[in-house]
Amino acid sequence: MDNTDVIYNLAKILNCDARKNEPMSKHTTFKIGGNADAYIKVSNLSRLSAILKECRASGVDFLLLGKGSNLLVGDEGINSVVLNLDGDFKNITLIDETTIYCGAGASLASLCKFALKFDLSGLEFAWGIPGSVGGAVFMNAGAYDGEMKEVVHSVSHITKDGEIGEIAKENLQFGYRTSVYRKNGCIITGVTFKLKKSPHDEIQKKMDDYIQRRNSKQPLEYPSAGSVFKRPKGNYASALIEKCGLKGKTVGGAQVSEKHAGFIINKSNASAEDVKNLIKEVHDTVLKETGYDLECEIIML
Repeated sequence: MDNTDVIYNLAKILNCDARKNEPMSKHTTFKIGGNADAYIKVSNLSRLSAILKECRASGVDFLLLGKGSNLLVGDEGINSVVLNLDGDFKNITLIDETTIYCGAGASLASLCKFALKFDLSGLEFAWGIPGSVGGAVFMNAGAYDGEMKEVVHSVSHITKDGEIGEIAKENLQFGYRTSVYRKNGCIITGVTFKLKKSPHDEIQKKMDDYIQRRNSKQPLEYPSAGSVFKRPKGNYASALIEKCGLKGKTVGGAQVSEKHAGFIINKSNASAEDVKNLIKEVHDTVLKETGYDLECEIIML
């Protein structure tokens, strides 16, 4: 029995949903990726703490997976334990008339619906982003001139040692697609949001407008991981890629979207290697022809 089996067996004892050799293609929006040694859905803080402590004691690597919306998993899979926050981590609670506490495992869609229900404005920009709340805070997700940093009040977390903590807004080190959680190794467990009261119809109108824009401009009919490259200073990645004639460019089953050049889509059973090679070709071509050194936004495993 290897150390991964130790974690798997503990998860079973803790009544977690635990699976061996789970295809990651089932758990990423790219629909790409080989098997993980063990995939475990963790439903509460005490179980998560126990598993993290055992991972440390056994020397087992783990990966926290949200909705897999900004991730490319290799064809060879993941030789470690993949943890997914479920159960209590999906709960959303109204703390006071303008404050929401949301578990990190909840989807952004469910959070936006909850805020709308209580006539709370500030999260409209996130409507349609296909990620988890924890993942969105981790990378300071944003769209349509809005970012998570504008509405997050504080973030709860657990360390790799199983210790519980919290970081206030002023110490979250939010930046373009980054936060302190990209560096500190902690797992986000929940987020407190400060929003503003607004007429229900106005919030709904903004959400409808943003989702209509997404549907008309983004290739949502194909699996993808959203925007591939970060926005370069003074320009747009999609405009640079289109200028270089790369719209529709394919490598294997991967394609630069003909609808939006900032997206690479899994058009026909693409492998992770197809996507990686296409990302490299786009990057190198744009650098050679425009001088812009595009930075990849997708996390690759």
